[in-house]
Amino acid sequence: MSATTVSTTVTTLGGGIGAQAVLRPDAPAVTHDGTTVTFAELDRAGSAAALALVGAGVRPGDRVAVLAQTGLEYVELLLACARAGAVAVTLNWRLSRPEIADILQDAEPVLVCTAAEFTPLVEDCAVPVVLLGPSYRSWVAATDAPGDVPGSRPSDVAALLYTSGTTGRPKGVVLTHEAVGHARRLAGEVYDFGAGDTMLVAMPLFHVGGLAHLVGPLLQGGHAVLMAQPRPVEVLRTIERHRVTHAFFVPTVIQSLLAVPEVEQIDLSGLRRVVYGAAPISETVLLRAMATLRCEFQHAYGLTEAGGTVTSLPPEDHDPGGPRAGLLRSCGRPVPWAEVALFDPASGRPTPPGDVGELWVRSSATMTAYWRRPGETASVLTDDSWLRTGDAASQDSDGYVVIHDRYKDMIISGGENVYPAEVDRVLSRHPAVSEVAVIGVPHATWGETVRAVVVLEEGASATGEELIAFARQTLAHYKCPTSVDFVGTLPRNASGKILKGELRARHRGSARGGRQDVDGTAGPT
Repeated sequence: MSATTVSTTVTTLGGGIGAQAVLRPDAPAVTHDGTTVTFAELDRAGSAAALALVGAGVRPGDRVAVLAQTGLEYVELLLACARAGAVAVTLNWRLSRPEIADILQDAEPVLVCTAAEFTPLVEDCAVPVVLLGPSYRSWVAATDAPGDVPGSRPSDVAALLYTSGTTGRPKGVVLTHEAVGHARRLAGEVYDFGAGDTMLVAMPLFHVGGLAHLVGPLLQGGHAVLMAQPRPVEVLRTIERHRVTHAFFVPTVIQSLLAVPEVEQIDLSGLRRVVYGAAPISETVLLRAMATLRCEFQHAYGLTEAGGTVTSLPPEDHDPGGPRAGLLRSCGRPVPWAEVALFDPASGRPTPPGDVGELWVRSSATMTAYWRRPGETASVLTDDSWLRTGDAASQDSDGYVVIHDRYKDMIISGGENVYPAEVDRVLSRHPAVSEVAVIGVPHATWGETVRAVVVLEEGASATGEELIAFARQTLAHYKCPTSVDFVGTLPRNASGKILKGELRARHRGSARGGRQDVDGTAGPT
């Protein structure tokens, strides 16, 4: 069922789930690993867990860390934190023990809830640890706390999400209930998701994308199906089994679905819309996915600091081969609750129309601060509430935004700016290229020059000379690679973003066996 009208009333996770438990108590709320709970059951479980938190001494504003893969207990704890007035600190289980320790030291939780397989990561934790599973169930059942919990207000902090660390040491992003609650509007107003629809959540819940695509459907009264790992065949079978109507995937997952031999035989007729984002997608992969999955596609651009989605390119703007085909290079227009503008990153002055500038965002979904980092907060949040994203972008007269790249990833070769994403897009069209990441490496004459790090399609072959010549058919020579590295995989973080900082560290000044250098003009010509 589509969402025809969507309330914009600010709510909290606790209040929103409580309202749905009254409206549709027996409707499915969350499914994971073969078990489904209704809204009434989720509401009761969240309240019981909140009482357990209060009984353990958790007070409003205290942090409660969760270290686990996705699951029903994870959702219960998010709801419990909201009702206890606590702040959920969602930890990335892929991190190392020292990295987890750094975050715990920074966040100072009063309690850590962890799955058994991750206990080695918190062995030295100085606060109580609750082990999820039977121990957690016994802990909740044994609580003797009074029957009332503090609850939360929209202005209270709901979550502390730590950034992926692609720009340095992870920072805690402070999001209020009002900010997180915008996921409801995202589901209803942007994705046309309503009660009776089913969202597949195949992203980790420590990521803002995973959190938003869980919370939004629930606050809309819909059904969320959780997967701990997006294994391609399992994803497709889950869509078929649960008649999934909506799904959010990062591009690498979409590419893996297309590689499943039986994809054409699996019944995906219930799937209405696939939303993609968190990392760039090649036009080749997008067009193949549209033809294979035969549903609507929608692009969402956002970032943790903005509370999630900032702009969206809706299905009607996906028009390959049509007069609006050029919009596929865009990430769309701002969502209804956000305003965007372009500014010169050095001067802070507005950028002239059509020029590239830093994308700034302003909305009530934006973070209030980086946790306990006033200096770094001031560097990205202006006095008039603009968030500086660090993304180089342009905007046309109709409001469509094109993200060119991260400013920190921009290559300056002979005084000319080269945006790696532009080169990535061109090289990804080559039939032998599966994945590509363009970085800048030092050059004695031009300061920097362009290097392409390429993963070839299985069974395909190509030379560096061939790929450079391919790029030169479309791009100015100074934008084209002067060297190509062939690798087996590209390093990525949990949201699917390529870790270009790691690539630069690996490749600058290195003479790797897979690299093919081509003599050519590195600077402007």
